Amino acid sequence: MLHLRLITPSDRTDAVVRLIEGTVGTAHLAVLPGAARNPVGDIVLVDVAREAGDELISGLCDLEIDKSGSIAVENIDLSLSKRAEKAEYDAPGEGVDAVLWEQLAEATHEESTLSVTYLAFITLATMIAACGVVLDNAILVVGAMAVGPEFGPLAGLSTALVRLRPRLALRSLVALLVGFAVAMAVTVLFSLLMDGLGLFTEARLEGDRPNTAFVYAPDAFSFVVAVLAGIAGTLSLTSAKSGLLVGVAISVTTVPAASNAAVALSYGDTAQTIGSTNQLLLNLLGITVAGTLTLLTQKYLWAKQRQRQRQRQR
Repeated sequence: MLHLRLITPSDRTDAVVRLIEGTVGTAHLAVLPGAARNPVGDIVLVDVAREAGDELISGLCDLEIDKSGSIAVENIDLSLSKRAEKAEYDAPGEGVDAVLWEQLAEATHEESTLSVTYLAFITLATMIAACGVVLDNAILVVGAMAVGPEFGPLAGLSTALVRLRPRLALRSLVALLVGFAVAMAVTVLFSLLMDGLGLFTEARLEGDRPNTAFVYAPDAFSFVVAVLAGIAGTLSLTSAKSGLLVGVAISVTTVPAASNAAVALSYGDTAQTIGSTNQLLLNLLGITVAGTLTLLTQKYLWAKQRQRQRQRQR
């Protein structure tokens, strides 16, 4: 269940209440006339089944409550109510399959913003991965993959393509391009420093690395895994199962490929630099394509489900 807290102008409260009462899957409606002070208006509280949430939020946006008032949405962890059970039973579909498009757009907007924290995480992840590829240490590589924040902008790009939001697309591209450029540039300097300290050597980079050689040798499996991870990551976002993103992060060779390219560049190894860069681009493309197609499929299937539900109600 979701809990909605609305601030509505007094002249639109009746329309909001009618919309809520006409939405299948709502419960616990409460109206507090004149309770809001900033902005001035009424407060409307309601619980709604997750699978009916997107329809209700879209209707509220059509009434321009997001512009003239406020729409706040919270997840309800526990609701002991027969009315809530009935609302979930009456609502079409399953809550885990529902996509809250406004919530997704807001989440990906935040995750795809180029910030100091984002740059710090992606740079640290790339530097950790650099240690992993030079030492041929799979544990360090996996750890770096888990730290990397690059799935946020990739999900933002997929969402922007489906929702036709050019600003989100531009924001996501800037975060990806600038983020990896800064991370790789810093890792080149880090590699030179480590070489000067005798901790990195060209012989280690060029030697036999059975655990990490895959990061500069892209093949068909690289794209296949990226596509599968892109599907899993998108589903984890839309179903609110964000914990699964860690598994997605350690499935795709983005950060390790960037780190290997940076270390190879510091030693002038053109072959490994190009191979790692190709691996990086292939994975980024695979995740973006998979994420976009997954969202389009979810959008289509959910629209068909709503259509069947309306036909049954008639």
